[in-house]
Amino acid sequence: MQYLSRAASRVGVLLALLSSLFSMTPASADNLVVGGKNFTEQLILSSMTQQYLSAKGYAVDLKNGLGTTIMRQALESGQIDIVWDYTGTALIVYNKIDEKLDQDQSYEKVKELDAARNLIWLKPSALNNTYALAVPQKRAEEEGLNTIEDLANSINQSHQQDPDKKYLIGVDFEFASRPDGLEPLQALYGFKFGRSEVKQMDAGLVYTALHNDQLNVGLTYSSDGRVQGFNLKLLEDNKGFFPFYSATPIVRKEILDANPQLAEQLNALSAKIDTAKMTEMNKKVDIDQLPIAQVAADFLRAEGLI
Repeated sequence: MQYLSRAASRVGVLLALLSSLFSMTPASADNLVVGGKNFTEQLILSSMTQQYLSAKGYAVDLKNGLGTTIMRQALESGQIDIVWDYTGTALIVYNKIDEKLDQDQSYEKVKELDAARNLIWLKPSALNNTYALAVPQKRAEEEGLNTIEDLANSINQSHQQDPDKKYLIGVDFEFASRPDGLEPLQALYGFKFGRSEVKQMDAGLVYTALHNDQLNVGLTYSSDGRVQGFNLKLLEDNKGFFPFYSATPIVRKEILDANPQLAEQLNALSAKIDTAKMTEMNKKVDIDQLPIAQVAADFLRAEGLI
């Protein structure tokens, strides 16, 4: 009974939050609303955008900490004006497209699809927060690992030399079973993990397990600060398995029409962001425990944007 009561309470809180979000009146052109998702990188990007536009003289509200689907719905319904999102997310999650596209094709496709919804994709940044396989730097040096193909060769050699020796990979629960996940990755690169070698865990725990040398390789994200903080090496996806997740500012057309300089200003911000810089900022928050707003402001000042 207590369990049901706690569950009901949690559901009530969630419904209240959703009600609060969707009861907002549509944003006005005079008061821009910047949205963001609920993980470190998105919290930094949205805070950065709010501070940057405020310095340009706009009145800006910040609405971050949202789930992917909730943020997208709020953008489409006009309750949020500006977000940063990823080409891979737009293709796969919003538009259910599983076609293999290169970086430019991915951007052009989502730009075209969203134009019909009056959502404008501005110029993409050089930040690609895609999936990546990572190994501890020491292991990479010992085994000569630079690419996923190198990893495949190392796995196959290990299995041939000692079939009983386990080569452990850590992946999140979704990637382990989905049709565009672990199985086709192994098929493309020509290696095979035994069932007992695949360790399914929360995505965040993969970094800790790699850091503690409890895994040989793990599924990570290319701009996660823990890659740098835990001294991990990202293996090059030399056969292009993982989709591109180019971070791009998206703005409602109505807002761009009402603010003629906004597109140019956001494009200037986008041009300053890349994977290496974002990884460093993520590290400052997740590893060094610096405040998000401070990290965002320091970046803007360092890049001469404020």
